[in-house]
Amino acid sequence: MKTLYTAEALASGEGRDGNARTNDGKLDVSLASPVELGGNGQGTNPEQLFAAGYAACFHSALRLVGRKERADLTDSAVAAKIHFGALADGVGYGLAAELEIAVPALDLATAESLVAKAHQICPYSNATRGNMTVDIKILEFAA
Repeated sequence: MKTLYTAEALASGEGRDGNARTNDGKLDVSLASPVELGGNGQGTNPEQLFAAGYAACFHSALRLVGRKERADLTDSAVAAKIHFGALADGVGYGLAAELEIAVPALDLATAESLVAKAHQICPYSNATRGNMTVDIKILEFAA
């Protein structure tokens, strides 16, 4: 891979209960385990940050593909859900993702084609491919 950009962040404190910040200071967040995992839920968590990053990255890839194909992506949006759970072997933990894609100005066939192409070029999709389940659903399309 030819590196085009490098993002840097530092996590400190007690891991899931601490702080994370980027080297440029544009992101500086308190971290807290979610209530569902026994935490106080008073801060963000790695899964929320992953979800935000994946949603933004996939939407960017979709917009890039759409521009190349001159597709109308008016009001397009991507929502990501990141699921955290115990692995079947009982030894560690894993993640699974759901992406919900809204492309209301497109017919279903065009939307499916663009989403498939975006999934091939999105850096998050490439990083997760073969490592975790990623389910993709197209929410809206023109009749």
